[in-house]
This record gives sequence, structure tokens and C-alpha cells, in this order.
Amino acid sequence: MKNRKLRLGALCGGGRPARRRGGASRPPVLRRLGAVCASTHPKWILLLLLAFTGLVFAQRGFDFGGRRGYGGGSYRGWDRSDSYDNPRQVPQHGYDENGALRDTPNWTNAPGFEKDVFTFVRIKRSGGGWSGGPWSTDTPDSDLNLSWRLSTLTALKVNPDGCFLRLTDTNLLNYPFIYMVEPGSLSLGDDEVAALRKYLLNGGFLWLDDFWGDNEWNNMARELKKVLPERDFVELPLTNQLYHCVFDIKSKERVPNVNNGSRVQFDPEYPTWEKGGTEVHHRAIFDDKGRIIVFATHNTDNGDGWEWEGNNHFYFEHFAEKIAYPLAINVVYYTMTH
Repeated sequence: MKNRKLRLGALCGGGRPARRRGGASRPPVLRRLGAVCASTHPKWILLLLLAFTGLVFAQRGFDFGGRRGYGGGSYRGWDRSDSYDNPRQVPQHGYDENGALRDTPNWTNAPGFEKDVFTFVRIKRSGGGWSGGPWSTDTPDSDLNLSWRLSTLTALKVNPDGCFLRLTDTNLLNYPFIYMVEPGSLSLGDDEVAALRKYLLNGGFLWLDDFWGDNEWNNMARELKKVLPERDFVELPLTNQLYHCVFDIKSKERVPNVNNGSRVQFDPEYPTWEKGGTEVHHRAIFDDKGRIIVFATHNTDNGDGWEWEGNNHFYFEHFAEKIAYPLAINVVYYTMTH
């Protein structure tokens, strides 16, 4: 499947067409990513089998319509309180090609195996630092859309609800993958520092995404230094296996926010960067065995790529389909195999 374009289109889960709002069904998709199974057992003993077979995607057509906006806007109808345990509980805000509110399809896993799944875990946290948005930016649509894509494009069994956790939650160690958005505003308390250190040094993986410019980088790096004072970020070379384990990623491309990315359709020179962050960086922290334990995608917004896949065909085709989803699938596969 390497060197082939990812075609993300109308998908289904569980072998049946997923129902759209209003009763219209989506045609099935032929899976290219092979069989993967991963458990969230505390010891994270993972049994994986990848058989890369053909993957065919039917390209959706999206009109340039629907609600404009990005980055956790206040119009979304929820207060980011601790009352929510997962993204499925939060009202969605994405739009389809007709400008109507779009719900991510739901699915179920086999009875008795509900915990033997991959769960997209978003970390709740307090704000602080130089700048940046809240922990809830892009959710619930980004979390649910990515989980749905993983469940339909791969044989990975995926939690349909996702999860919101704090670093101090006692069951954090049950999950091998956690995600923090807008870490330019990161501010960690002593208990969070200790919990995150324990998590990372016991096999956990943290993805930091959607933060821009030097100020936001410096604030995030300062907070992570409290967690891992003996380790430093390094620019991840494109030769690293993370870029080649599923899709053959040959460059570090930017996913702009949906507003900037959409404008490129009409003005190719329109700037897609924010806050002076003109160069995309993928940096990593490694453990003693050479395994990536922190992955930071700086001056890019993968979360918007997952979040706004339905309201703009151009943005979907150029940024979600080509950049955000292939990178996320590689990151998840790397996490579950390391």
C-alpha cells in the first residue's frame, strides 16, 4: 500500500453500511490496512497481525458550505466541564456536504471484548502558559471521526466512545495512547508531573498537537522538562519507522486550521501558518530503548483535519485525506506495536 494515495470516502463499520442521519446508508469500504488487535490490559500485551491488503475508498463530494470555525469555539453548546467522560456525550458540531449537522456513525464491538480495544484518550487539564486553547479544542468531532476511520479502515477494534481522562486518574495506565491538544497553554501541577512521568516510563505514548510559534513551543517544552528532566526533544528524521510502518510518509506537511486551509482553494498563496509558526516540526522524546514516548507535531493542526472532514471537499482532500489521517494511522500503529 505504500506510495498509494489514501482515499477516504464513504465508509462502513462492522461489515454493514453505516447509517447517516435521515436513513441514507454509506456504501462499504474495502480495507487496505490489515488485521490488528490491541488490548488495553494494564500490561499492554499486544497481539498484532497486519496483512496489508487492497484498500479502496469512494471519494465523497463536499460542498463549500456549513458552519465556519475551528479550534474549540464557544458556539458548540457545551461548557468543557468535568461532567463529560467521553466525546460521545458531547453534542457534535460538524457539517456534511449539504450544510446539515453531521453525526459520526456509532458501532459496537463483540460482547465480552469491549475492553480489548484501542481507545482514543484525550487529556483534561487546566490552562496556563503563554497562549493556546483549552484541552477540549476540536472535540468531540475530531476524536470520534478518527476513531471511526480507524475502525473502518483497519481491522483494529476501536472504542466508539473515546475517553476523557486527567493525568491523575487511577486508570490512566490502562491506556497506551493519550492525546493533548493546544499544549501551548500547558500547565502541570506536581501531581500531574509525577503521574505523566510514571505513565511515559512504563510504556505510555503522548501525542502533543496543534500549537504554533516559539512561545507556545517554549511553554510546552518547559512543562515537559518537569516530567522528563533527563531527556530532550529531538527533530524526528523521516527515516524513522513511524513514517513508514503503514503509509510511506516522505515529508512533514502542514494541516492548517480549516479556515486558512479552505481559503487556499481560492488563493494558493494564502498563509496557512499561525503565530509565526512557518515551519512544521515533528519532534520526539525517546526512552532508553529507543522507543518514542512523546511525539510533538508543531505548527500544524492534525485535529482540525479529523474534525472538519465533512464541510469542505477541498480541505478534506488536500489536508485530511493526504496528511492528517495517514499520519494518525501511522502513529496509532506505532504506538500499538512498540
